[in-house]
Amino acid sequence: MIEANKVVTIDYLVVDENEHLIDSSEGREPLSYLHGVGNIIPGLEQALQGKQAGDTFNVTVTPQDAYGEYNANNVQQVPLEAFAGVEKVEVGMSFSAQGPEGDIPVTITAMTDTEATVDANHPLAGKTLTFTGTVRDVRDATMEEISHGHVH
Repeated sequence: MIEANKVVTIDYLVVDENEHLIDSSEGREPLSYLHGVGNIIPGLEQALQGKQAGDTFNVTVTPQDAYGEYNANNVQQVPLEAFAGVEKVEVGMSFSAQGPEGDIPVTITAMTDTEATVDANHPLAGKTLTFTGTVRDVRDATMEEISHGHVH
């Protein structure tokens, strides 16, 4: 049964509120994670709690239990000079910016001749996500996995 300190392996598919495919394990390895340590979004982790190998799931997760609400304050205009050393700056590129609590991933969402619009929101912020899938396996985590906080 899925509970804290279990390694869980799932096949999954996730779509947004418009039924656009976000991600899927189809054609790839299933996802394995350590349950109870925040390796996956809280809403999905809560929905999987108590399930067993062979169980299916279909859960809709709101932004507050997924990647958070979209925050317009996380969007800024940055002079192109800030990208010194980058050969070509384009919309869609991702960079790490230095924030008060360390590196923050940002994505360029728009550009003019003199500045770039950078967005520090997670690409799925503000989105309601629906996950469907099957629990493939549940096993006890090793002491090493527990101490490291992830699956080996």
